[in-house]
Amino acid sequence: MQKWEYATVPLLVHATKQILDNWGEDGWELVAVVPGPNPEQLVAYLKRPKVA
Repeated sequence: MQKWEYATVPLLVHATKQILDNWGEDGWELVAVVPGPNPEQLVAYLKRPKVA
């Protein structure tokens, strides 16, 4: 059975693509983006397969 690890990442509106590209380079897949604590910030939830 596949196991996953997860990360919660704050995103700044002006740098969202750069931040997600950096995480994607490390094998993380974006699952969801939700509003953050203020209008300038979002929160991304990511996952990647867990290495045994």
